[in-house]
Amino acid sequence: QVQLVESGGGLVQAGGSLRLSCAASGRTFSVYATMGWFRQAPGKEREFVASISWSGDTTYYADSVKGRFTVSRGNSKNIVYLQMNFLKPEDTAVYFCAAASASAQGMAVLGPSKSDYWGQGTQVTVSS
Repeated sequence: QVQLVESGGGLVQAGGSLRLSCAASGRTFSVYATMGWFRQAPGKEREFVASISWSGDTTYYADSVKGRFTVSRGNSKNIVYLQMNFLKPEDTAVYFCAAASASAQGMAVLGPSKSDYWGQGTQVTVSS
């Protein structure tokens, strides 16, 4: 089992920044080495945002967030961050941390179905 706990959501004005954190724990965590972020807005399907490999050397982003969001891992590898800059109202959603045995590319291409574990989600609201 892997447990994922997100933090850092909140309310911000358009153009502002937020940083989300996700702390992973569990005996089998190293098996689910790829981590990433998805988001789900009201009435919409859950969509991929960013993913990162175990080493942190490989990252993928949704086109809608490229150049604005940055995913990274802490030195301990079990913490993943999502730095969100230049936020837009359309970024408003519940953001979920995910862990997968798939590659970072697999998580990006194949979406939520390739993620094995999920956090509880954290709300991000961007006001115009």
